[in-house]
Amino acid sequence: MRRARMVALQALYEIDAAGHPPGEVLSARFQAEPLPAEARAFVQELVTGVLAHQTEIDRLIQRYAPAWPVAQMALIDRNILRMAIFEFVIARRTSPAVAINEAVELGKLFGSDSTPRFVNGVLGSIAEEIEGGGKA
Repeated sequence: MRRARMVALQALYEIDAAGHPPGEVLSARFQAEPLPAEARAFVQELVTGVLAHQTEIDRLIQRYAPAWPVAQMALIDRNILRMAIFEFVIARRTSPAVAINEAVELGKLFGSDSTPRFVNGVLGSIAEEIEGGGKA
């Protein structure tokens, strides 16, 4: 599903950076990157889920990365974080370990040199609280 996550990240980045309508962005992404039906459904779930829960997700990011205002974060970093948080906190579709690993790998592919470490730190802190019985 990494390819699906890559497509979802690219779509979220474009929506965030350019403000293009999500439906148009997804259509263009699916045309540029043909995916099997299951992967397309996963991309749609990630993108629509992140957008629907963005305020809640951004509050979590701010709580666990207080030195970095979400609006001032690198676009790619915040969208990687949003997607992973949606997966393991909101949808509970993916285990924290898998979601964090996938987010770190996306950070290596698309982010700066510091992205993987930053993403791992923020998501790891959220996962620790959840696994410790707290509610992120």
